[in-house]
Amino acid sequence: MFMKSTRVLCVFAAALPLVFASPAARSGDAASLVVELFTSQGCSSCPPADAYLGDLAKRQDVLALGFHVDYWNYIGWTDPYSLKIATERQRDYARRMNLDSVFTPQMVINGTSQGVGSDRDQIEGLIRGAMTAPAPQPPLTIAYDTGGGLAIHIGAAPGGTVVAGKPATVWLVAYDSEHTTIVKRGENEGRVLKDYQVVRSFRGIGTWTGASLDISVAPKDATLGTGGAAVLLQIEGIGPIIAAAALKPGV
Repeated sequence: MFMKSTRVLCVFAAALPLVFASPAARSGDAASLVVELFTSQGCSSCPPADAYLGDLAKRQDVLALGFHVDYWNYIGWTDPYSLKIATERQRDYARRMNLDSVFTPQMVINGTSQGVGSDRDQIEGLIRGAMTAPAPQPPLTIAYDTGGGLAIHIGAAPGGTVVAGKPATVWLVAYDSEHTTIVKRGENEGRVLKDYQVVRSFRGIGTWTGASLDISVAPKDATLGTGGAAVLLQIEGIGPIIAAAALKPGV
């Protein structure tokens, strides 16, 4: 589905679990690549992309995230996982990538390339391309602190990391591993949908300029989804993602 202004059209086209540390270690692992899916339960062409995201989430080298947009809600079914910030983020990507419109299902790879989320051949090609010449990554870790909050550490920039001296936004994202929903109205009426790596919150928590940086997140602000939490380090908030790490909920 493409969306430009208020006009909506459909495009029909056919994670992580990173190796998480054990709860005893109470720390997370870095990801090689971030794949963001922009999707909606109101879009009939999205379920194949949702299933593909679930497959990507099983890979050791991928952090898969499902962003549910809210602009499909008007047709009769309100996606219970839709977020305004998901729509805003997708529109920001569209502007930066000079796209004529936003659409679902769309996958964005490391903040630098995009394609139809249900076109596995296309997306696999983009993933291979992104992994062929990875940019230098600063060290990035996320862990529980002793008080139940989160401790995030970003190391100093290796050579070539900071793109043209531009700062990077530190994003904190909480996500659920899986949801099953019976859709009662809209384009997917009567279907039982499975959604994976569902983003529940997404917010900026700091700015990195190339020097070593430590960020503490208070326990009241450190809520993780059932899948966990992740930190993304992204140039100017919507540019290349130069580092990422994820943390599984503790017990």
